[in-house]
Amino acid sequence: MFRLLTVIYAVGFHLVVHEQYDATRWSHVLVAVVVLWSGVSVVAAVTPSVRPAAVVADQVVTLGLIVSTVAVAGPDWRRDHQVLPTTIWVAGAVVGAALLGGPRVGVASALTMTVAIALVRGTVDADLWRDSTGPILVSVGLALGLAARIARSARARLDEAIALAAATAERERLAREVHDGVLQVLALVNRRGRELGGPAAELGTLAAEQERALRDLLSGNASRVPGALGDGSRVDLTTDVRAAVGPTVTVAAPSDPVSVAADVGREVVAAVVAAVDNAHRHAPGAAIYVSIEDDAGTVVVGVRDDGPGVDPARLVAARAEGRLGVAASIVGRLESLGGRAELIAAPGEGTEWELTVPNP
Repeated sequence: MFRLLTVIYAVGFHLVVHEQYDATRWSHVLVAVVVLWSGVSVVAAVTPSVRPAAVVADQVVTLGLIVSTVAVAGPDWRRDHQVLPTTIWVAGAVVGAALLGGPRVGVASALTMTVAIALVRGTVDADLWRDSTGPILVSVGLALGLAARIARSARARLDEAIALAAATAERERLAREVHDGVLQVLALVNRRGRELGGPAAELGTLAAEQERALRDLLSGNASRVPGALGDGSRVDLTTDVRAAVGPTVTVAAPSDPVSVAADVGREVVAAVVAAVDNAHRHAPGAAIYVSIEDDAGTVVVGVRDDGPGVDPARLVAARAEGRLGVAASIVGRLESLGGRAELIAAPGEGTEWELTVPNP
């Protein structure tokens, strides 16, 4: 709408003053360019894929039209009148730059146009400070640039709020389903284990611990877990991995402690345990090896077995079928830490997981 209004004004101004130009026919051509480019720039501005290029082109075309005033009018006329495309039409280029690039880009565009107009009019002297062109253009670039920045920030926060609301609703739905199934089973195992005593009591204790952890997770109170996100504590990854995988797994690690954030260590250990459990399940009797390396702010943990191996395509097929054990327990955990989990496997050649995670 702003472009439309400025085009109407530019054409009206031309109809009033064109007979005063030295090159009237040439001015008609240039005003036709103003009209055509206005249409092109509007279409391009609402097309995301070409919007940045359109804004840059708009700056160039606008500067060209400002300078073209020299070709149609003499210096005396230019000093007392607007440039050919008019100041308000020039503001369209400043608006586009401000909306796309923010206040700094908007002000830079405004200053560029102001200098070009002053040079064409020959007012780069004391008269420049009596002209309102510069302050108006700079104000437009600054105000709309700030408005665009605030709008983008507000939209980002709105998207975050929507995502949080969706996550909360999903957690509540899962909590209802889990409460009716998994939590009740864990509570039953806990009670029956205590009643039976002996080895069953240990099983009941483990079930009770998992029930509490699952309730905290579903209620959003993960901070109750020791070493939760943000408490600043650190752990020795080697010690935790050795304790988690047990004596039947060979662990190779540096002699010095591998210090990682507690939350990172917890997730990496859980991923290692998941990989070891998979090896026990799918390659019973196979030797399992875990290696830990700490190099230049990155920790790499390898979990390898000498079993029959697996076709990586099976994991893709399992995920497509909704079986997300490996994807959630290993790949998902590493990705949530900003790392990656890579499966190196082939039938008959064993299976190896390489877990890489940043360690600032």
